Amino acid sequence: MRIVRKTQRKPPDGVAHLEIQIHPADIQKGVRYLFLTRRQLVFAGLALGLYLLFLAHAAWRTPAMIGSLLSVREYRALEETRQQLGRSLEGVNERLVALREFNDSLRLKMRKVYLAYGLEDQESIGQGGYPFEPRAVPSSVFSARLAETAGLEAELREQTRVLATFLDEIQTFEADHRDQVSSTPSLSPLQGDNFVLTSPYGTRTNPFTKESDFHAGIDLAAPTGTPVYAPADGRVNFASRYSVRQSVAWWRYGNLVSIQHGDRFITLFGHLDSIAVKAGQEVRQGQLIGTVGNTGWSTNPHLHYEVRRLQGEDDDYRPVDPRIYILDHRWRDEERLLVRARSAPDVSNYQPLPRRIR
Repeated sequence: MRIVRKTQRKPPDGVAHLEIQIHPADIQKGVRYLFLTRRQLVFAGLALGLYLLFLAHAAWRTPAMIGSLLSVREYRALEETRQQLGRSLEGVNERLVALREFNDSLRLKMRKVYLAYGLEDQESIGQGGYPFEPRAVPSSVFSARLAETAGLEAELREQTRVLATFLDEIQTFEADHRDQVSSTPSLSPLQGDNFVLTSPYGTRTNPFTKESDFHAGIDLAAPTGTPVYAPADGRVNFASRYSVRQSVAWWRYGNLVSIQHGDRFITLFGHLDSIAVKAGQEVRQGQLIGTVGNTGWSTNPHLHYEVRRLQGEDDDYRPVDPRIYILDHRWRDEERLLVRARSAPDVSNYQPLPRRIR
């Protein structure tokens, strides 16, 4: 039999408000005593209260913290979606800008058609709706990118509507004036891209005399033998080389073809290498009439192309810029070209057409 001896313990200061005995599982070990004074009890109560308050605060803040974490995730997801939409909008904007450029080219072509047919686009019922100033989009509703897209889309809708009106008017005119349309020199005499404009219509420095003179047509440089086509239906007035004894000026054109297109136009094709038509022959638009050459006063193989239009009270065929009438080829600075064509005064220092060429 084992005898356990008990020892009476007293608090250190002799005054205890709470005694705590800790009995270990092993009876061989002694009992541990813990004495708490009033001050220690107060501190312990305050610590327990603070701990419980912390637990209560944590329990109260936990939903907000979880919500905040979810908000961060949602924000990141929304930011990624916004970036994807931004990239998509950028692609849409690029396509809309390309469509706007295409619309601008169509508008120029419409104006050229009106000018070629002798119409006034200012009298068109579609005039006034083009160009279009996009409506302002409230910044509080759309982002800057979305506002730009909305503005472009609205602009294209309005421009397309106006162009459709122009097109309807042109189609109506062409249906009612087929003879005038077929006799308007609207086709480029050289096809494809194998030619270069080397000398435009208007005042220039003559490559032979080195003096300023009036160039009544355009020079299109191309390899010798390049096919030359009739720009419209008509009848050949002249297909040969003009005699130097009759006119030095017209002899300089080299091998020359002159075509009468109805009562309004005469086209001239100079410096040809070969001639594929003869005087009095009827030709159709797009028919081969000769090839590019280097005959006459010419520094390199090219086609000298003129368009002369019946103007004035004296019924004279006066030169006009051929680029205005060529509808199947786009030239540089066409906007300025059209403005100049409408505002330029009548020319007077040109070489009149001789009787044999008319």
